[in-house]
Amino acid sequence: MEAHDFILTLFLILMVSRFLGELFARFGVPSVLGEVFAGIVLGSSILGLIEPNEILKILAEIGIILLLFEVGLETDFNRLKDAGSKSLVVALLGVILPLIFGFSVAYYLFELSFDISLFIAGTLTATSIGITVRVLKDIHMQNTNIAQIVIGAAVIDDIIGIILLVFIYDFSISHETNFNHTLSVAGMVLTFLILAPILAKTLSYMIDKFHGKDLVPGYIPTIIISLILFFAYLSHLVGAPAILGSFAAGIALSRRFFLPFGAFLSTNDKLLHEVEINMRPIIQIFTPIFFVMVGLSMDLTVIDFTSSSFWLMGVSFVFIAFFSKFIGAFFIIQKCIKNNVIIGISMIPRGEVGLIFAEMGRVNGILPNEIYAMLIFVIIITTVIPPFLLKKYFKGECV
Repeated sequence: MEAHDFILTLFLILMVSRFLGELFARFGVPSVLGEVFAGIVLGSSILGLIEPNEILKILAEIGIILLLFEVGLETDFNRLKDAGSKSLVVALLGVILPLIFGFSVAYYLFELSFDISLFIAGTLTATSIGITVRVLKDIHMQNTNIAQIVIGAAVIDDIIGIILLVFIYDFSISHETNFNHTLSVAGMVLTFLILAPILAKTLSYMIDKFHGKDLVPGYIPTIIISLILFFAYLSHLVGAPAILGSFAAGIALSRRFFLPFGAFLSTNDKLLHEVEINMRPIIQIFTPIFFVMVGLSMDLTVIDFTSSSFWLMGVSFVFIAFFSKFIGAFFIIQKCIKNNVIIGISMIPRGEVGLIFAEMGRVNGILPNEIYAMLIFVIIITTVIPPFLLKKYFKGECV
């Protein structure tokens, strides 16, 4: 892409996402949907002005990392740890149930091949932490107890999902169960995640120690953005980039680092205030790019709305996608049933993680066009509807 073309692309993304986000918010619709819709408008679905490319993917990845960093700043790390067992239950069931139901319906009811059924099921296991976290922030509920459960569950769900994608991909290509490769990827991911809190604590201490001794302005944003770029690169090195690419590896690794990193910085009130003031404008610029990319990746032109088989499969898998994620929240004890409902709704959005699954299947010739189109439809519905439900049910919740 030529420099002037990229500048125009970035201009369109920032202006249209800002306008539509503001417009949606004024009508009581979550602003994140306005930003996703901006991507749909600018992409191949409607105007065809912008095509997803590697540069935009990198900027989008920085955007979601920054969003999770901001969530980390506003998260009580001890409360997040206390929610760990509940988050684990919700996450595991949020992977197991969609996998079982999705595969069973695809393979036995619609009589699709084993490989296709497996990829459909894998796509349905995904949860987009980006969509959920942004909605929780928009309605000022990111610090509630159930939000901590949702954040923890979405993090675990993402990690399991990426490892599952490696396994499904290997099996679909070679028709053999390559446990060694899957375990090696899982080992690298888990090692990174174990070290992340230690690194986060050390780096937050160093930032605090040297803060105020700098003579050149811009110390905090420079250090934090530099760390984001470094850990994104590190995640690429250890996250099976040949299979998933840096975008998917970033989901599994570099994002996760910045949640505890932000949480540890938040223990120093003075430093926290300065970090928030310095980073908020940067976060507000980069975060919409991520959600616009989600919209750009949703190509509505591939969907044949006149096909009866499309509607039969589409409606069936939309129901499975909602029910299988929703029901997992009812296996944990909450003060009232409404909290379980909110947790269940929060786990439904597929967003960018589901798109990665579907795109991997299409690019490698595993998913036929009609199945890929059906999955895009399911991902769109599961991305767009839950924010409305969350905004409604978070009113008067018993948190």
